[in-house]
Amino acid sequence: MNDKKLIGIDLGGTTTKFAIMTEQGDVQQRWSIDTDIMDEGSHIIPNIVDSINHHLQIFDMEPKDFIGIGMGSPGSVDIDAGTVTGAFNLNWKGTVYPKRDIEAGTGIPFAIDNDANVAALGERWKGAGDNAQDVVFITLGTGVGGGIIMNGELLHGVAGSAGEIGHVTVQPQGGYLCTCGKHGCLETVASATGVVRVARDMAEQYAGDSKLKKMLDDGDEISSKIVFDLAAEGDPLAVKVMDRVMYYLGLAVANVSNTLNPKYVIIGGGVSNAGKTLLDQTTNYFKQFTFPNVKNTTTVRLATLGNEAGVIGAASLALQYNN
Repeated sequence: MNDKKLIGIDLGGTTTKFAIMTEQGDVQQRWSIDTDIMDEGSHIIPNIVDSINHHLQIFDMEPKDFIGIGMGSPGSVDIDAGTVTGAFNLNWKGTVYPKRDIEAGTGIPFAIDNDANVAALGERWKGAGDNAQDVVFITLGTGVGGGIIMNGELLHGVAGSAGEIGHVTVQPQGGYLCTCGKHGCLETVASATGVVRVARDMAEQYAGDSKLKKMLDDGDEISSKIVFDLAAEGDPLAVKVMDRVMYYLGLAVANVSNTLNPKYVIIGGGVSNAGKTLLDQTTNYFKQFTFPNVKNTTTVRLATLGNEAGVIGAASLALQYNN
């Protein structure tokens, strides 16, 4: 039996997480380092190489003990060339060459993909996806990202933009302007910032008694968590805000499901911490907007891996490309 290991790397703007895992996906070692974005992010790759080599020494391991390294990265990723372009939260303004430099620095084969795609692989392999062949993953955070796995393979599209579910149009008339340049994207209403934007607008029209309205009228800072917590307490405005957000999310999930008919649509990211209420309301709208065969065969689920999805998915990337 092959007892070689995998290394997964989840590269984020603040922290870079690492894991050494078995071929079966069991995490054996975990650690993290700060992501140093100074000097146009020029320290990031050398720091990753140094950290891997340092930990190989600690664990008395060699490059030949590994099948490969996989990494999820922000930005536009060319999976064949192993490059990243325009990862602005890493201060990478131009094109960076992680595959070339990490392979040269560690002597271990390397594979890379977009961070949302990699999280999708993680949830599919060891999380809520139950290793099914057809899974869609949507992550609700500062933005809205996604990854699509069909017949066991990640979909990338002709220019790498498959799975950009945050840019599904859910509000064609009068929608908010998105950072992508168009109006009415899911990201503008279902991201953490989008939930707050919806709450502010609805508060202006709301005349009843509401703690959320009072907070907004008083100029208090609010977050999506505050909105959802107040909704759970029964605050009438917060309940209406959550219902509107889940309407748009359910509509997007239904449109994706009507197109792809995955076994599972998995919802993760910070906003998904609203939990069962979010799942139930989204599922209700999903059922309203899907035709019977999809309604009866596709299931909406909450992600289960949390912050580990990225490193686990990255390790599976190494398995996929280097085995």
